[in-house]
Amino acid sequence: MRGSRRPNRGGAEAMAAVAGCGEVRRWMVVAPLLLVLLQPAGATLAAALPVVINTWAFRKAAETAWGVLQLGGSELDAVERGCGQCEIDQCDGSVGYGGSPDESGETTLDAMIMNGNTMEVGAVADLRHVKNAISVARKVMEYTKHTLLVGESASLFAVRMGFPYEDLTTQKSLLVYSEWLNQSCQPNYWKNVIPDSSKSCGPYKRPEKVTYKEEQISRRSFHNHDTIGMIVIGGSGTVVSGTSTNGAVHKIPGRVGDSPIAGAGSYADSTAGGAAATGDGDIMMRFLPSYQAVEYMRMGTDPTVACQKVISRIQKYTPKFFGAVICANRTGSYGAACNKIPGFTQFHFMVSSPLLSHPTEQVVDCI
Repeated sequence: MRGSRRPNRGGAEAMAAVAGCGEVRRWMVVAPLLLVLLQPAGATLAAALPVVINTWAFRKAAETAWGVLQLGGSELDAVERGCGQCEIDQCDGSVGYGGSPDESGETTLDAMIMNGNTMEVGAVADLRHVKNAISVARKVMEYTKHTLLVGESASLFAVRMGFPYEDLTTQKSLLVYSEWLNQSCQPNYWKNVIPDSSKSCGPYKRPEKVTYKEEQISRRSFHNHDTIGMIVIGGSGTVVSGTSTNGAVHKIPGRVGDSPIAGAGSYADSTAGGAAATGDGDIMMRFLPSYQAVEYMRMGTDPTVACQKVISRIQKYTPKFFGAVICANRTGSYGAACNKIPGFTQFHFMVSSPLLSHPTEQVVDCI
């Protein structure tokens, strides 16, 4: 009836309604976090920006990169500082100085950084006597028209840019080298040479008549982890990727793996997403997995499936390879995949996102 008043609700009923609203608000806060925590292993998680993803459980690197973003730093700054943290910490002995000595006992570094807005890349390979490889790579991008500098010339460039020239050898790397020599230089990366590289240290040479043997795929211990690869996607959608490593232990001097190669070690395109690879770089670089994963995401493939597809492609040719890939699309959804071999059935990686209270280690089952 017009003008009549609706009856007042009782106090208890009103309080219940208020409490109900509070529960709804609390659920709105908690639900996204539960969504993250309850996702099955290997699933692509809900999108949120900004996001930082890096290979392996290199937590301090993840925290450093995320902290840069939280303080207003750029995506390039975050990748440089995050990978640089691993160089300082000598992550697992496979990043930075004092690890993975080559056949002559020297530690050399590879790194790259890529700007997904401009498609510019800066990279260094076989860098000697300079510890901060990822920062030198950024200087290549910002102060030259080149993409990749290598060897002693890259070191001279770094010195021009103000980096100190110093020894990358440590007592630990010397011990690794000494033990390898005492084990008749096993394992090594030679094949089809004389004397028999599986039994002696050489020096090796090409035989007059070559008897080709089947290539042994993974000489590198996966317990050594290796490259840090990182993808950073900012709040505006800018994608940057980067890598840093000291390469394969006991490598032949001059060897360059996948890490400093755009499309192999990592790739970034702000119109699609970013990817980074880790593992046996001599195998993985032949397939440009990071580039291929980004192209899959450009076509609408979700990040986990994109990672799985590039791993599956490599499996067809080298089923026993050691490797993994992380992927993130431009909206912040992410995933990872790895090749299942004895002793390596899961892959650990770090994620920082607004949906997580802190940088979080995540795990996927290998395929």
